[in-house]
Amino acid sequence: MISMTLTYDIVSSGMSPVWEVNPDDGWNERLKVASTRMLVMDLSTDVPDVNYLNTFTSQCGAQVVNPPVSCATPQCLNASTSPPSAFARSLHDVFYLYGLAITNVYNQNPANLNVGSVINDAMQVTFQGLTGEVSINANNTRVPKLMLYALNEKYDQASYMNLTYSVDGGASVSLAYTNEASLWFWYNGLRPLSVPTCGFTGTECPQSFVDQYGALVFSVGGVLALALLFLITCFFYVLRQRKLERDRIDAEWQIPLVKLQKPPKREKSQMSKRSLQSAPSNITDTSKMTFDNTFSNYSIFYLDKDPVLSTAHPASNLFRADYDTFVKLRKLEHENVNKFIGLSIDGAEYLSVWKMCMRGSLQDIIGQGNFSIDPFFMFCVIRDMAEGLKYLHNSFLHVHANLRSGTVLINESWQAKLTDYGLGNLAEEKKPMKRRQLWMAPEVIRGTLLPHQIEKSADIYSLAVIASEVLTRKEAWNMSERKDTVDEIVYRIKKGGPNPPRPDLDMDGVEINHNLLILIRDCWSEEPMDRPSADVICNLLKNMMPKKGNLMDHVFNILEDYTTNLEVEVEDRTKELTAEKKKADVLLGRMLPKQVAERLKQGQTVEPEGFDSVTVFFSDVVKFTQLAAKCSPFQVVNLLNDLYSNFDAIIEEHGVYKVESIGDGYLCVSGLPSRNGNAHIKQIVELSLDFMAYCKAFKIPHLPRERVELRVGVNSGPCVAGVVGLSMPRYCLFGDTVNTASRMESNGKPSHIHLSAASYTLLMKHYPNQYNTASRGDVIIKGKGVMETFWVFERNNQFMLSSSNSAYNPDKNKKKNDDDSSDGSEGSSTPPSTPPMHDEKPNSPVRHRKPPVPSSPTLSKRSVSPIMEAKARDIHNEETEALYRQFRRQETLALI
Repeated sequence: MISMTLTYDIVSSGMSPVWEVNPDDGWNERLKVASTRMLVMDLSTDVPDVNYLNTFTSQCGAQVVNPPVSCATPQCLNASTSPPSAFARSLHDVFYLYGLAITNVYNQNPANLNVGSVINDAMQVTFQGLTGEVSINANNTRVPKLMLYALNEKYDQASYMNLTYSVDGGASVSLAYTNEASLWFWYNGLRPLSVPTCGFTGTECPQSFVDQYGALVFSVGGVLALALLFLITCFFYVLRQRKLERDRIDAEWQIPLVKLQKPPKREKSQMSKRSLQSAPSNITDTSKMTFDNTFSNYSIFYLDKDPVLSTAHPASNLFRADYDTFVKLRKLEHENVNKFIGLSIDGAEYLSVWKMCMRGSLQDIIGQGNFSIDPFFMFCVIRDMAEGLKYLHNSFLHVHANLRSGTVLINESWQAKLTDYGLGNLAEEKKPMKRRQLWMAPEVIRGTLLPHQIEKSADIYSLAVIASEVLTRKEAWNMSERKDTVDEIVYRIKKGGPNPPRPDLDMDGVEINHNLLILIRDCWSEEPMDRPSADVICNLLKNMMPKKGNLMDHVFNILEDYTTNLEVEVEDRTKELTAEKKKADVLLGRMLPKQVAERLKQGQTVEPEGFDSVTVFFSDVVKFTQLAAKCSPFQVVNLLNDLYSNFDAIIEEHGVYKVESIGDGYLCVSGLPSRNGNAHIKQIVELSLDFMAYCKAFKIPHLPRERVELRVGVNSGPCVAGVVGLSMPRYCLFGDTVNTASRMESNGKPSHIHLSAASYTLLMKHYPNQYNTASRGDVIIKGKGVMETFWVFERNNQFMLSSSNSAYNPDKNKKKNDDDSSDGSEGSSTPPSTPPMHDEKPNSPVRHRKPPVPSSPTLSKRSVSPIMEAKARDIHNEETEALYRQFRRQETLALI
């Protein structure tokens, strides 16, 4: 149906469809669709005489083979069966134009038919042809009259615009449509671009957005993504840093419970009883100090080796606002506000930690009764509290809300510091004490105000109560002396009235500024509005301040006066101490050698010391047991005291060291602890002679007929000396020399000085002819065998006067001894000139025996005091003499 319609339209307009090909090759439909996108600018083909056009179209194919065309080609022969070409009408108009020109020339002048110029001019005519209106201009060209064709929505070819050129060259355009959208029906009603999207060559097709701007978009997107990532990173970094900073700030006040250590308990010091030497101290530098006194309202802990105070609070929920409050509390700094260190919240209960004030709280100091201070000191304490309260009132807290004497701490400089502030969001304790209401203002006691609802005036009231404690030096409301209970006082405070109860201001004779008392009474006024502010109180106290400088100057003046008095007392005590020290040194010097005593006092260990040559002296009172039996114990003590006191004086004259005295035994030594070369033998001999001379003249007061006789033994040789004992140290002698000296004493005779061969040889070698001596001969010594011993009788006065260097003549002394050997009893008062122990043959040679060497090492060691051993051996003297006589008889018989 569409094909019929199209054929009809085209036939009616005289045009054939441009997309149709006969026969159809299969592209007609595709060309039809393509024709919708095509605009045709062609000459105007409007034919006024449509009947003529139809006749021409129908007969053109058949007439083309006839003259004058006479076309005989196959196409022409077959043209009758096909419609004429689109150019057939143009050929028609050309032939028609040429015929008009020939006709006009012929009508005007047939002779001009052969003139081409005349014919050309005759062609400049206008007529209606089969191709529309034909107008020839002066150039013999057709004046175009164009028309714009396009397919409408029904695929009909319709004209939309006429373009007409005049003969003179002008042009005019006329539109054949009212709505331009009808022209662009196949373009969705929109005018197409002047230049195709891909260009006229098809190579300029625009790239897609991704192809054209993909790299830019990707770059910009990457930059934006990185920027966004950077912003997000910065955002989270800032959040993290803020969190870390907040955690760091929170960590400043959050104290782990494990860092709080309880102080060690003081252990009783034990005195050392080992020796006089001081033991090394066991206290190290890191030892922690201990506290004797305890704080009634606080617990003491150590935080990083520093003592701190803490109060316990029940665990509760903490919010961010509470954390910020604790951070601000750490930043509060004032000389009258105690430093808040932090809070421990990781335990079963919370612990608030405060800086240590060593003197404790004001409540503890007043309660202990040692608050004996002057009015100026009281004034300074009240001023410190007022300054601290002023600082808190002007801070972010605006109020203390827990002010009492228990929350006022005193540091080492007696400076008052307020503490326990800013913790109103924490419960102070599970069961608050009722006594704390004694410091609360009436309006606080009457209502149920929260800590943040308490006004500054309530702190002023509490300050006045604390000031009354300071001035009266008694606890709040003097509860220890009042008959009222806490509940009764609190009830009367809540009740109020025209004369509400208040603490007494009994100064007990202390002179206090009257204006200060008035100020205190104003501070505890019943109406909060009548109470002065902290600023006003500080200004008034500043005006009341005595002209004494600050508290430290006042304390220094007191200390200066105390120091002056203390210096005098210390000087007196020092003199007494020096005197007592001298007495102790003298007493110690009498007990031990000076060198040994000095080393012991310096805490040094006294090592045993060996001496190559010393002389040991032993003496014993003859028949002391029988003599003591005749006396009372007091008389025995007095006797020995008189005797040995003079012996001690004689010792000091000769520079001999007294080792010990046990009962009637006496032990001395020379040559130690200070070495004196070979002078020790002379000192001992001189000491022995002086002892004998003193005993000869000594009288017993209660026994005038009795005489005191000594038996003296002397020996020289090597010796070891050292301190023995810890609790009661003794300077003792060790060695065979001591044992031999003891044997010399025990085997001697009354009023005789008995020398060993070693002492005699040493005396004769270094001090010849200065003393009258004689050989006793061979004597059996217990534990030693046979030894030759010697007597010393007296000084050689003739030698002393003449100072001659003549050698000692033994024959002369021997002859003298033989003359005096006739009488020599043991109890005689005059010492014999020769030992009456044996008789010697005139012709027998004198035998000199060396002291025997101890056969056993045990003989050279002293395990028992020589004096005690000598007294034990004194009982066996008679048995020793009998053994000696038997030995001499056997020796005499052997010689015969």
